[in-house]
Amino acid sequence: MRRLLSERYRERLAGVLSCYDRIIVTGTLPGVCYAKGMTAFLSARQIRIFDYPRFAEPLRDRVRWRAGELAAAAGHTIEHIANSHIRKEEVVAKVLAERGDHPGLVHVISAMEACPTYKPWHSKETHRTFLRPATSKCLHYYFYFIDAELGLIYLRVPTWCPFRLQFYCNGHSWLARQLTAAGIGFTLADNAFVRIDDWQRAQTLADQLSPAVLHQVLDRYARQCCPVFDVFAPSYHWSLIQVEYATDLVFRSQAVLKPLYEQLSRQAILTVKAEHVATFLGHKITPQLAQEIGSGFATRIEGTCVKHRFGKSSIKIYDKFALVLRIETTTNDVSTFKHYRKVEHQQGPASYALAPVKKNIYSLTALAHILLGCNRRYLEYLSSLDDFSAGIRALDRLTQPRPVNGRTLRGLNFFSHPEQTLLAALQRPAFNIAGLRRADLCHCSPLAPPQPSPDTSPACANSVSSSGPPAPIATTSPAPAVPPLPLAAASLNTPSFRLSPINSAHYLQTLSS
Repeated sequence: MRRLLSERYRERLAGVLSCYDRIIVTGTLPGVCYAKGMTAFLSARQIRIFDYPRFAEPLRDRVRWRAGELAAAAGHTIEHIANSHIRKEEVVAKVLAERGDHPGLVHVISAMEACPTYKPWHSKETHRTFLRPATSKCLHYYFYFIDAELGLIYLRVPTWCPFRLQFYCNGHSWLARQLTAAGIGFTLADNAFVRIDDWQRAQTLADQLSPAVLHQVLDRYARQCCPVFDVFAPSYHWSLIQVEYATDLVFRSQAVLKPLYEQLSRQAILTVKAEHVATFLGHKITPQLAQEIGSGFATRIEGTCVKHRFGKSSIKIYDKFALVLRIETTTNDVSTFKHYRKVEHQQGPASYALAPVKKNIYSLTALAHILLGCNRRYLEYLSSLDDFSAGIRALDRLTQPRPVNGRTLRGLNFFSHPEQTLLAALQRPAFNIAGLRRADLCHCSPLAPPQPSPDTSPACANSVSSSGPPAPIATTSPAPAVPPLPLAAASLNTPSFRLSPINSAHYLQTLSS
């Protein structure tokens, strides 16, 4: 089995880092986050089911008032975005460019978006009145903060019951704060580290993301931005709805990663089959499988991306800034993965068994090991593909012009017949033993001019090495074709190659330099 890319390119890598990237969490109010629960909540307080909209209106006004209060206290104006094609991240990036990244409220954006809600309903069959789940539109507020621990985050708050929140944070932003606190220097470009002074300590810190600390942060922002706790439950229940885990191979030079990524992306899109995708993500293809499996290749402004999908999960490879090769696993349903954990039974004692991952935020610790395994399996597969990048770099080095001692030597042209003949002559076994001089190639190269007699040829006379008489030449006829052999590196560095005015010396200089 071939070595991993991380081992094969160890000397050309600045470091390797695996950590969470995007994390999106949803917050629900226990007891009223489903239609039957809200029906029981209203009945317990003797509120008519058809008065549900009247019950929700004062709560809507509370959220609007709180949004205006927070924006005014921070000196901001709520910006309403009516066009869905405007990216909120770009709007916030402009604000951050002027404001800076000190902790506090960055911006408040409002937008009309779809939200889950309930609809009063009376059944003529059962003569019962209750709430049914429905989908509608309401005003949403996006509160963007710079958190002291997590970096840039946002909390989306709807203005209508049941007030299902959405929270976003980024693992690389969190890690940047941890590195700063630990006194470790780094360079963060977008959401990728291109330099870290201590990669091993950085990986140790990345593995210490605490769900308990995250839970405290979530509760604090929920109380600050959604003032409905006195009516409903005292706290939110937080569940994972999207998680990304990335493994970055950070290269020292763009010249190394560019040809490597071109080879890997081209072969990955052609060779990865459905069974491979299932293996990467830890699944099996069974006759009962009812999920879509596929691969895609996308070209964007930032570059290209190869993405393999399996149901609600995917794994992809792309490069960032031609310095970072990123393998990233994304899932929109963490319960599709399984691990050994404590399972509670309706009857009998609890047991440890292979069970789906729970969706609560405390599964982040176990999920990191699962998603890291997905990235590693994909990296092992990519490492088994043919890698021609080293040969491409060597070919570019020989074919590109380069300056030598104040002169510019043009590169070799391997498709030129005269240069092919010269290169074949350089591989004669006799030259590997005794070395060679310009005079030895005068009769071998078709580029050489007609040779005068030995006693009147100043060019051949000047080519004699000062170390002794020239090596004898077996024949004066063109050398027969011989199989390619390695060139003698020592013989290519002899000074006699730089004395010849003929074209053959030019090619020898190109090879030698």
